[in-house]
Amino acid sequence: MDKPRIVIVGAGFAGFHAARRLHRLVRNKAEIVLVNPTDYFLYVPLLPEVATGIIESRRVTISLAETLSGVRLVLGEVDGLDLDDRTIRYADPTGTRGELAYDQLVIAAGSVNKLLPIPGIAEYAHGFRGIPEAVFLRDHLTKQLELADATDDQASRDALCTFVVVGAGYTGTEVAAHGVLFTELLRKRHPRLRDQRLRWLLLDVAGRVLPELDERLSKTADQVLRQRGVEVKLGLSVEEAGPDGVRLTDQSELATRSLIWCVGVRPDPVVDGLGLKTDKGRLVVDEYLQVPGHPEVFACGDAAAVPDLTRPGEVTPMTAQHAERQGKQAADNVAASFGIGEVRPYRHQDLGFVVDLGGTQAAANPLHIPLAGLPAKVVTRGYHLLSMPGNRVRTAADWLFDAVLGRQTTQLDVIPADRVPLETAAPERVDGG
Repeated sequence: MDKPRIVIVGAGFAGFHAARRLHRLVRNKAEIVLVNPTDYFLYVPLLPEVATGIIESRRVTISLAETLSGVRLVLGEVDGLDLDDRTIRYADPTGTRGELAYDQLVIAAGSVNKLLPIPGIAEYAHGFRGIPEAVFLRDHLTKQLELADATDDQASRDALCTFVVVGAGYTGTEVAAHGVLFTELLRKRHPRLRDQRLRWLLLDVAGRVLPELDERLSKTADQVLRQRGVEVKLGLSVEEAGPDGVRLTDQSELATRSLIWCVGVRPDPVVDGLGLKTDKGRLVVDEYLQVPGHPEVFACGDAAAVPDLTRPGEVTPMTAQHAERQGKQAADNVAASFGIGEVRPYRHQDLGFVVDLGGTQAAANPLHIPLAGLPAKVVTRGYHLLSMPGNRVRTAADWLFDAVLGRQTTQLDVIPADRVPLETAAPERVDGG
């Protein structure tokens, strides 16, 4: 290689922003290679709006070739890392095997759905991590109402109109909040369903929704959900899933064709094969985001257990806010090895959180100022527009069209259910979800 090669694994929030900053800092001194299964960065926070037809799916995808024109993109799923030989192994979309050598490595592999050892979950539940799942869910919800309209069997109709979301964190709360509004819109377009009850249930073994957030935000979200008729069932989860329904941990049974799995995420299994120290599956790094014993290897985002210098003894949570900042800091520290800037520890200041609850409702605490309702909605959408690295005008236009025009509710049925299974990674036990 004429120049040193920096390989970045993953183009999520951490990997994308690491690549973007490295290109700006060291593009004349090193070759930057980004390995990712898709050719886009996915802005995950807006997936619930894709699933309910508010915005189109391409709005939340940012072209890597367009935004990272000086970075070499390798399409592939990384399934092996050899830190001694300084190589990575991957399979491209056609199944062809490949290998890349590196001088410096940034591991930003992200996370996958967290599975629990519950019978039937892998077969009958659907996750919510990417474009295929969001598009599938939009079609699925539309199809359930259409099938319910077509049948005269009340038991079948009730099952088709029952939707179960497991996990009351960010994703599950937003999916339930948006979903109940979307199915209500669909029902209005089917006169035969005028008197049909639509049931949305949000389950979590935690004591409150959004347990990771301030209690005031949690209370706001809980109130909005309940006012819309969502049955929030806390201290409860699924014990077994089947093709026609689920059995809950209180032994009650529920007929449903819709089980949406939003329990949480676990680090990408690629880090398991390194033989290095991990913390709950996350690769242990120091405050400079370097892997101990391998100064040429950095890790950030969901795949890394980054020390939280604001809370001694703790690690930073798996959030997009941390992943983006860590990706940038990792890039700065890699650049320092080329004589550009100085190596600095990762230290953050919490800017607050936003949760979009659909309609005019949201919960937010920018700079720790709790907001609810329309003011929170304005802050939430403003935050997303500022955070998105592209497609801002198109996204804002979709929001405008949704506000003034009727939403399109056709289902294209382009993604069959067997194409969006939960990941087959080994299940693990957790305390929440």
